[in-house]
Amino acid sequence: MASHRKARPTGARIAGIRTPALATAAITSVALLSQTANAAPSAEPRPSIEAVSKKVDDLYHQAETATNKYNATREKTAEQRERVDTLLDDVARRTEKLNTAREELGSFAAAQYRTGASAPDTATLLLADNPQDYFDQTQLMSRLTNRQKAAVDDYITEQAATTRKRAEATRNLESLTASQKELKTSKATVQHKLTEARSLLSKLNAEDKARLAAIEKKKREQAAAKAAELARQQATAEKAAQQQSSSGTTTGTASGSSTGSTATDPSSKAAEALAFARAQIGKPYVWGATGPDSYDCSGLTQAAWKAAGVSLPRVTYDQVNAGTTVSLADARPGDLVFFYDDISHVGLYIGDGMMIHAPKPGAYVREESIYYDGTSAIHSVVRPA
Repeated sequence: MASHRKARPTGARIAGIRTPALATAAITSVALLSQTANAAPSAEPRPSIEAVSKKVDDLYHQAETATNKYNATREKTAEQRERVDTLLDDVARRTEKLNTAREELGSFAAAQYRTGASAPDTATLLLADNPQDYFDQTQLMSRLTNRQKAAVDDYITEQAATTRKRAEATRNLESLTASQKELKTSKATVQHKLTEARSLLSKLNAEDKARLAAIEKKKREQAAAKAAELARQQATAEKAAQQQSSSGTTTGTASGSSTGSTATDPSSKAAEALAFARAQIGKPYVWGATGPDSYDCSGLTQAAWKAAGVSLPRVTYDQVNAGTTVSLADARPGDLVFFYDDISHVGLYIGDGMMIHAPKPGAYVREESIYYDGTSAIHSVVRPA
């Protein structure tokens, strides 16, 4: 009988117990799984400090773009709210006049009823869906006195005007509501971008922060070198203009020297704007701020030129159209220097390739090269006055 038994394969289950070969394989598998589970997950490669620096700069730029949208929407919302308030006041006044006209017509209706008139026409007029249609009836025309006719005219006029004003107020309220939603969205966008930038910076260790500071220092040195080069170019151009002016005076052109001086000296208004801007140095950048304790970029330039008696719009992409565009080579102290294709930043030129501006959140109003973010960032130069 034993010779007829089939050999059981190695590793087969016998009465629920694994054979040694299968048990060994199982133990090996468990060990391998355990090693896999305990192995540290592959970490994502850390971005370079240069990449972090660029990302933070991009986020600040995006935040400033959103800030301009927020500022524009806030200004628009304020104007719409003022318009709505004016309309509602007008509607209230017209409603009061309408009620007065209605009361006068009511007194006529009551008088008709007391005198036993065959039909209280004035009362019927008051109850009519369209008073004008009823007024046009010959019977009523013949029964109304001149005073009553005047009262009806006043009522109809005020009713029509009040209806129009109410409709206008409703449209403006709807527009105001939409602007308020847009304002909320712009504000949330700014806050999100700033939070993202701060989060990136907070993850840097001491060594990373030191390397980032070195990168920023190098950028400032490069920007200062470019500013110095522009200053040399402008000085050369000024000297050539003075020589030409002097030559013109020698040959009898009396106005030549005066023209050269005017071309290089800032106007009195520009000097006032610059004096104001210098007095703000050291104050913090706060998005949406217009002073006196803090500023964003366009809030500073607006306040500076306001001190000189020149009114500028609130946001950069409106300020860029509030004056005469000049070349960078012809920039004078007091001119506005705009940056980026979306015109999202502005500074006040002080000469020699330098400006005063409110740079970004976490920074303060300061003097800095106009090349602080690269030559390609400069959009245009505008002279307000």
